[in-house]
Amino acid sequence: MHNMTYTRGAELARILKSRIVVLDGAMGTMIQRHKLSEADYRGTRFAGHRIDLKGNNELLQLTQPAVIEAIHEAYLAAGADIVETNTFGATRIAQQDYGLQDFAFEMNLAAARLARTACDAFSSADKPRFVAGALGPTPRTASISPDVHDPAARNVSFDELRASYFEQAQALLQGGCDLFLVETIFDTLNAKAAIFALDELMEESGERIPVIVSGTVTDASGRILSGQTVSAFWNSVRHARPLAVGLNCAMGAALMRPYLEELSRAAPETFVSCYPNAGLPNAMSETGFDETPEVTGNLLEEFAKAGFLNIAGGCCGTTPEHIAQIASRVGRYRPRCCGSSRISELITA
Repeated sequence: MHNMTYTRGAELARILKSRIVVLDGAMGTMIQRHKLSEADYRGTRFAGHRIDLKGNNELLQLTQPAVIEAIHEAYLAAGADIVETNTFGATRIAQQDYGLQDFAFEMNLAAARLARTACDAFSSADKPRFVAGALGPTPRTASISPDVHDPAARNVSFDELRASYFEQAQALLQGGCDLFLVETIFDTLNAKAAIFALDELMEESGERIPVIVSGTVTDASGRILSGQTVSAFWNSVRHARPLAVGLNCAMGAALMRPYLEELSRAAPETFVSCYPNAGLPNAMSETGFDETPEVTGNLLEEFAKAGFLNIAGGCCGTTPEHIAQIASRVGRYRPRCCGSSRISELITA
């Protein structure tokens, strides 16, 4: 890959050297605020579809694009430097559950274009905004059996995952994303399929696009679902030379601290990201999660003060109000220091 052109991400890498960069918050939480009906999800185009579509948030870029663009704009107005495309479940594999697998490419293309339009509208010379093409984990896992009685059973193969991620990434790149975010990783083998697909795409396009890899610690054991500690997870994906590695989702920031600290120590050569849920689930809360914007902002400020952070944002339950708090608080601190030939390559490209 040494002959590739580094046409994207150099600017982001430079900014990461100078300050903590802010990622957006939850998409699903914001979509819920709109209280969309089954008919809203379907629009006219999918009015006769045989499967219920309410809850298929990735369909909304085709049927309710104004809703998605407005959510991006709210996060940008709150201070986000990076917005994620609404494509967490927009793979062919995930869309099979809705019988919409043949629309996966179009969903990703439309999502990237909506995010690109919003970012371009908010970008300025002193505060450029970036589109992260989001690649979610898919509902199927390559490492864990779906059948408790048959440990060897699998409902997806590495090649199926790779092909599905390649299609998704190709559409996201065509739609104008600046970087890729392989996120909410609970199975490292799924993540490896995504990384493999991204490498294939970059070989084909001749362009090296920055990649952020973000895992999810699922319980107090400090491991991701497929059994790895965060250090082991990092060692499994470091060959991808990501721009950043991090943790997201799961238990919220308060319980994430020891694992983020471990990752920060284990990966000195790359940037570190963190975008936790707004605490633990709480059905009585407006967002469905415990933490107010002030609480989440305070916790991420502590991470910044401790020197763990380069990228900060929010996952489930977070809103533009949470992101505004995070942005104002982490901006008071210097970014975590790291040294990487990979980052130097990007900056000098």
